[in-house]
Amino acid sequence: MIYIYSNFCAMNNSVYILYSKKLDKHYVGFTQNLIQRLEFHSNETQSRKFTYKADDWELIYSIECQTKNQGLSIEKHIKSMKSKTYIQNLLQYPEQSFKLPYKDKRADIIMATEQQKDVV
Repeated sequence: MIYIYSNFCAMNNSVYILYSKKLDKHYVGFTQNLIQRLEFHSNETQSRKFTYKADDWELIYSIECQTKNQGLSIEKHIKSMKSKTYIQNLLQYPEQSFKLPYKDKRADIIMATEQQKDVV
């Protein structure tokens, strides 16, 4: 089960961050179909994936990207930081999203920042 924000919209070319309180871990990923990808993470039969280790994953952050290359670049940058503090700062200071390494400077950024959650 993955919890998402109620004002969430389906996004293409998205970088997303999941958080498990049980593991106290973050998962950073990229997808071209966020809804489908979240369903994959929720599927209990996919035992080889990292997110199988817990059942309390929550979508805490997502960015819509203009292109696949841009999304992969942002995902790589966030993963290369290897820092919970960096991710916490992205959440606390949403304006930092505009400083992420975009290949396409005209990118529209949409973040899931609502407090209320629904279950997928």
